Amino acid sequence: MREGYLTVAREGVHETEVNRSRFVCTLAPAATEAEAQAVLARVRAAYPDASHHCFAYVIGADAGVQKSGDDGEPGGTAGLPMLQLLLRRELRYAVAVVARYFGGTKLGAGGLIRAYGGAVGAAVDALGTVTRLRMRLVTVTVDHGRAGKVLGHLHAAGRDVRGVAYGESVDVEVAVPAGELDDFRSWLADATAGSAELRPGDEVYGSG
Repeated sequence: MREGYLTVAREGVHETEVNRSRFVCTLAPAATEAEAQAVLARVRAAYPDASHHCFAYVIGADAGVQKSGDDGEPGGTAGLPMLQLLLRRELRYAVAVVARYFGGTKLGAGGLIRAYGGAVGAAVDALGTVTRLRMRLVTVTVDHGRAGKVLGHLHAAGRDVRGVAYGESVDVEVAVPAGELDDFRSWLADATAGSAELRPGDEVYGSG
């Protein structure tokens, strides 16, 4: 797995205008192609009277899936510059859909390329980005007497606690940055006088 990747912070909409044409850009995180296509479908339903619904998405931390569409605009003037913007900003697991309302003035190929790429760039700037780091899921098993203290420290430190299960003991699932696993193990031993058990699990991406 890659050590991390950049993606959009949240789903949102940002609008720009060029020569009276409106470019309404919806930007969203998307974990799969199906999620990206679902965003496209939602935008088409939300803006049914738009002249075009152009899209681009990048799926995979290694940008293994890259797709775009011009939806009737001249070939290469809409989806491709949108895709190139996502790649230039090094965004992954992200989808952009631009609904264009034609304002009566033709922009020409160069104008369209700048307008569509610019619409996505402005949306990225407005909505922000977040870094997802390579994480290791670990399960910490601790007795009930120490569980409250451990959970308190985890939350205070901003750790990514994924779940807590109570039984004979308490199992806490935590996502720990892969490079910090040894330090986390040492901290846990100190915090519980060596009584807690730590079981490493799968690797995932998380906020760190």
